[in-house]
Amino acid sequence: MLRSFVQRTDTEGVDEPLYAHYLQATGRQHPMREEVLQAQSADWRQVVSEVLLGPCSKPVQFVKHMAHHLEGGVELEFTLHPDMVHLFLIRHPREMMPSLLKDLGKLEAMDLGYGRQVELFRFLQAHQRPLAVVDSMELLAQPGPMLRRICQYFGLPFEEAMMQWEAGRHPCYGVWAQAWYSKVEQSTGWRKAVPKTEALATELKPLYADAVVAYEELHAAALQPV
Repeated sequence: MLRSFVQRTDTEGVDEPLYAHYLQATGRQHPMREEVLQAQSADWRQVVSEVLLGPCSKPVQFVKHMAHHLEGGVELEFTLHPDMVHLFLIRHPREMMPSLLKDLGKLEAMDLGYGRQVELFRFLQAHQRPLAVVDSMELLAQPGPMLRRICQYFGLPFEEAMMQWEAGRHPCYGVWAQAWYSKVEQSTGWRKAVPKTEALATELKPLYADAVVAYEELHAAALQPV
């Protein structure tokens, strides 16, 4: 989604600005942990004031976040800023958990981010802030119509450039791109999703049951294509 939006003529991209905060606050051992900590501020308040609410070179700033990066004491009030709108990109835990297990070797509920995602969703709803939910599988099945719907919802003109791009690393990507972004760097546009068919590991089933409940609450509000 980030790669698509930075194709727009009016949009600047920011990649996971709270990653260093998350790693430092939780002690999680992710690939390229030290590089991330050196590349970003681990002070979430500084990130909010200097990045999220700081100067932007273009009319639109598209910020890619991971919900679990809100762990470690991040207070949600900053999300109520009148210049912010929120797009929740959700993925069924059956599609997400097997690949994440391979990347991290072990999973806990915090790694999945569903709890914080639902918390933020409810928080924004309670404060009547603009938000939209998009299911990743539905997006990949109909990228053009879904992107048009997203743009329409937030009052942005759709640009065809959002559909295709050049392969390679984009300047907006975080320092961790070489560890996590091999597939997106090989891509030149939206690709059809291939559903997971492998059996869910036994140790994931308790996490899966809770994650599905959270996913279904979010999916109930998902946008439909135009």
